[in-house]
Amino acid sequence: MLYWLATLSDGGDFFNLFRYITFRAGGAFFTALIFGFMFGRPLIDLLRRKQKKGQPIRDDGPQNHFSKAGTPTMGGLLILAALIVGTLLWARLDNGYVWIVLMVTLGFAAIGFADDYAKVTKQHHAGLSGRVRLLIGLIIAAAAAIAAAWLHPAALSGQLALPFFKDALINLGLLYVPFSVLVILGAANAVNLTDGLDGLAIMPVMIAAATFAVIAYMVGNANFANYLGVHFVPGTGELAVFVAALIGGGLGFLWYNAPPAAVFMGDTGSLALGGALGAIAVVTKHEVVLAIVGGLFVVEALSVIIQVLYFKRTGRRVFLMAPIHHHFEKKGWGEAQIVIRFWIIALILALIGLATLKLR
Repeated sequence: MLYWLATLSDGGDFFNLFRYITFRAGGAFFTALIFGFMFGRPLIDLLRRKQKKGQPIRDDGPQNHFSKAGTPTMGGLLILAALIVGTLLWARLDNGYVWIVLMVTLGFAAIGFADDYAKVTKQHHAGLSGRVRLLIGLIIAAAAAIAAAWLHPAALSGQLALPFFKDALINLGLLYVPFSVLVILGAANAVNLTDGLDGLAIMPVMIAAATFAVIAYMVGNANFANYLGVHFVPGTGELAVFVAALIGGGLGFLWYNAPPAAVFMGDTGSLALGGALGAIAVVTKHEVVLAIVGGLFVVEALSVIIQVLYFKRTGRRVFLMAPIHHHFEKKGWGEAQIVIRFWIIALILALIGLATLKLR
């Protein structure tokens, strides 16, 4: 919205700053951060009044989780509100990629909100039907994939770019949309599975998002893309503004989610943020890199898949409890110990993901 101020510039004054993505990304970050600090406490108080008993705690979960009974959920609303305000104020609203990612984020947020609402009202950890969640998620992801393919340059539409290989493309053809749907749905649900401890999901999300802010900016700049040997996707640089708002909102939320959490993110936040990461990866043609940068989320999701499949086949468990962060809880690791170590892993994976920009 504020980008229009650049039209008032003659090229050498203050208004010219609004032409720069980096300046507007900074504005989006601080706008979202201040919004989070200002409205975090009032939102938490409102959620506590409305939810009364808070998020239900699983009976079969780690024993230390029962001390969290009564903590309200749906804290993802704070991140989303800050993200929306920051993006709408500072991003170019004539950019189709911004709207694709924003719509995916809001779409998965709606799914998560319905799921959280069902859990809170029924006071049971089983929320919205899994089939309903999957169906709606498929529709949202498919619409985003089709829109992205339509906006991508003709030479890249329907193509899968490979990291480490310069100019390497695989023509997926009709399989591009199903593949992109898998990326978006997988990212959304992987982040959702990771969100099981105070602060565990939000920091790795912000680390991955910051990594993709750099990727989006580089991919969207012809000079940087040519220098690095990555595929140039005009317009994706504007996603750095979206990501900056996400990080600002995420930090505002973490202020209240740091152990002991005053509010949980809930599916409202985790599905939305995971979907956003998946959509950004699809738009920037860095789907494979997301599996590296978001490797922590991949491991969390795989631990659940392995646990379920192995149990159905043998009646035994591979992990003491899945997702894998609960396995370490069962082994006696402290919550803060798990969270900080997982943050370190997320940072290492992000650096490896960034290295793919140059190692070609």
